[in-house]
Amino acid sequence: MLNLSLREIAIIIPVILVSLTVHELAHAATSLALGDDTAKLDGRVTLNPLRHVDPFGFLMIVVAGFGWAKPVRFDRSKLRSPERDEILIAFAGPLSNLLLAVVGVIAIRIVLWNRGFAESTSATLVLDVLFAFCSINVALAVFNSLPIPPLDGSHAITTLLARRNPAAAAAFAKYGLLLLIGAILIDRVAGINLLPIARLTRAILGAMLSAVGV
Repeated sequence: MLNLSLREIAIIIPVILVSLTVHELAHAATSLALGDDTAKLDGRVTLNPLRHVDPFGFLMIVVAGFGWAKPVRFDRSKLRSPERDEILIAFAGPLSNLLLAVVGVIAIRIVLWNRGFAESTSATLVLDVLFAFCSINVALAVFNSLPIPPLDGSHAITTLLARRNPAAAAAFAKYGLLLLIGAILIDRVAGINLLPIARLTRAILGAMLSAVGV
């Protein structure tokens, strides 16, 4: 993001704050709904971004294009169906981002329907914010759905793998972060894209926009 203009950064930073906050709130609220009050006791069932945003992780997103928020803790022993519920809690985050993107796409369609406003100077800023909002939320959903620890998508694998081979599940969780960092570094340094984030983001966002005639 270092190549972005101040205007673009001013748009993107609030969008990231909102998107990360809703993502983490979705984890916390789902955990609470499934019987575990750990996140509530940690003060995570809130829209206050200060409860969710990790300062260094947020800085990494702004500077390097990838980063993290504070993880939401949960207690499997309090869940009604631990294996199922862990997966539901994990995917609540990416799903919340997809839902935010859907709301953003609908808002874009509404703005474009209003031709009088769409042709105004203010519409340019509004549409830029909405497109950034949609793109970032789809990208967050795609990135976090990847089946690589510690990303949300990995819970589906580790939860099922732990039942059959706990040692393999532990090793997968332990070395997954190294694999993720390695893939990101290879992309940044060598330009070899091992993670299909950009391609999937374009495809999903394109399909959403086409669905509403944009």
